[in-house]
Amino acid sequence: MRVLVIAVLAAVLAGCTSGAEDQPPIIAPQGPGEQARTLSPDDVGTDRWVAPSEADVTYVAKMIGHHRQALEMSALAADRAADETVKGLASRIHDSQGPEIDGMEQWQRDHAENAATHGHGGEAPEVDHASMPGMASPTDLAALEAARGADFDRLYLRLMIAHHEGAIKMAVELLSSGSDVRVEEMANDVVVTQTDEIERMKALLPT
Repeated sequence: MRVLVIAVLAAVLAGCTSGAEDQPPIIAPQGPGEQARTLSPDDVGTDRWVAPSEADVTYVAKMIGHHRQALEMSALAADRAADETVKGLASRIHDSQGPEIDGMEQWQRDHAENAATHGHGGEAPEVDHASMPGMASPTDLAALEAARGADFDRLYLRLMIAHHEGAIKMAVELLSSGSDVRVEEMANDVVVTQTDEIERMKALLPT
């Protein structure tokens, strides 16, 4: 509804000022509790309509750390896992989440100015990775690194299922509070991809 109202307002303003050199600015509402932004007519239809919220900025910072732990865990599978399917799944997680980190870090660079407006000084906010849902503890990681064969497979699957469930929880929370379309796409991808991987991993766990 917010975008529709803005679009109608932009059309009216454009019609009223057709042929004029200087068109009036457009006021774009933001998220709840956030100050409206003043945009130029050139911004119509661009990503500048709705600035990323603090929820977007924080989610991306957290998910980068969350993904990095998944890479750390999955990299161990190549020479520790016994089951080839587990090795393949770990490789898939590693190969997909690496580029996702790159994409999130690029988003951070693109929106560094907005991060500053939310009190982050133009940089990613500091986050307590240990408190994020699904994160493996240092003890868990040490046990995973020490495990071999079937023991590794079982521990890796158990930890990664919990890790994925935590990522999905974070993504669902973002979808109810974020405002940036690109971040919403990232979160939706996490929900779809990692839900599928959870089902695959559960099927591999011994009953």
